[in-house]
Amino acid sequence: MAQLFRALGIALLMSFALGVAQAADGPDCSRPLTLALHEHGLLYSSDTGGGIDKDVADELIKRSGCKVIVSVMARARIWQVIESGALDFSLSGISNEQREAFAGFAWYFSNKYYLLARKDAGVRQLSDFEKNTRLQLGVIRSFRYSKNANEFVDRLSAENRVIYASGLDPLYELLALNRIQGMIIEPFDYSQVAGSPVRDLTMIVDTRDDPVPHGLIMSKKSLSATEQAKWRALVDDMRRDGTMLHIFGKYFSADLAATMVNF
Repeated sequence: MAQLFRALGIALLMSFALGVAQAADGPDCSRPLTLALHEHGLLYSSDTGGGIDKDVADELIKRSGCKVIVSVMARARIWQVIESGALDFSLSGISNEQREAFAGFAWYFSNKYYLLARKDAGVRQLSDFEKNTRLQLGVIRSFRYSKNANEFVDRLSAENRVIYASGLDPLYELLALNRIQGMIIEPFDYSQVAGSPVRDLTMIVDTRDDPVPHGLIMSKKSLSATEQAKWRALVDDMRRDGTMLHIFGKYFSADLAATMVNF
């Protein structure tokens, strides 16, 4: 009997030690953390209360064991509060030199950007749009894209040929009214295009860009490099064990989901 109690005691101590070690390896949950979603096609919709980023956020919260306060903000506002340190996380962010100064990233998918152009604009490539000075481009405020798309947007902006909006829906309306003749989109937007009046009016134009990595955005001001590494490990585990592929497979075909997650 004494040996049995001794064995049970050792097992309990080992279990406790393992739990302590796992807690030490996991993110710091000593304070409530904050995460903001943004409205963007299949990434998140307040109409349904769901989307890819919502699913990713839910899984990260479950795996971390932390209390995370989730809100919805405009993308431009998200970058501002990430930089200030008032917001810990957001999702599906892309990097550039300016953002690298205040944000860390944990990549979980990669995709291409395209130009959605009106068929009657006579556009077959980006240069066709750019040469026709009567054509106007619609862009979501604070959004950045892939290399060629960014350069395209910047050149048109310098010519006062860019109209900014807070989201996709206003741009679809402007496109349908022919007040803009093109806008930059990605696969998350396809379902909205298919269900909107612009479906039969538009065509997809390749920007000839490579896919761009998107990831969990982490504020460098509020999260140390050590803590960022812990959250990055959670994201990597989700890709490794097939969870990320499963999430994307709910919204895209198996082939497209695999292409986006396995990069």
